[in-house]
Amino acid sequence: MDETRNRVRKSLRDSFPVLFGDQWEDAAKVFYARFDDIHISQISPIEGADQMLKDLSDLGIYLAVVSNKRGEYLRKEVLHLGWDKYFSKLVGALDAKKDKPATDPVELALADCHHKSGSTIWFVGDADIDMECAINAGLTPVLLRLEPPKPEEFKQHPPICHIVDCAALSKLIHSM
Repeated sequence: MDETRNRVRKSLRDSFPVLFGDQWEDAAKVFYARFDDIHISQISPIEGADQMLKDLSDLGIYLAVVSNKRGEYLRKEVLHLGWDKYFSKLVGALDAKKDKPATDPVELALADCHHKSGSTIWFVGDADIDMECAINAGLTPVLLRLEPPKPEEFKQHPPICHIVDCAALSKLIHSM
């Protein structure tokens, strides 16, 4: 599972050529054929995510998603979960010229936001590539996941803080 987590951080267009060499496009076709079959049926939101999104939206906070999941799948998932009402932008892999950790998808996500960049914008994620993307874009990197960072895990791109769950993030923001 650790190996899988490490490999799925990057977008398919960035990871498959490394994994499959010259046959990466054939591997992508096989992957997406299977992914199409199970995609929506396998979605399971993180506990408390819906309430957190409602809380943040009610506060008038600009919410966007930057993902290395292909954009068309990301948008289907968000619609399926009923979360489309919360997000101003949903940017997935292939939506920008480059994918995370490049800043291109962040620039797309912030295109309609009155804050274009800077440390007042939080980039919340659960992986090292998210923290790297946040720092590359000059945003505040916030780690959101149950397990604490492992020693040296975020040595090059450390999060400003670690938050254990959605309820804790919502509570923190309400306290500010």
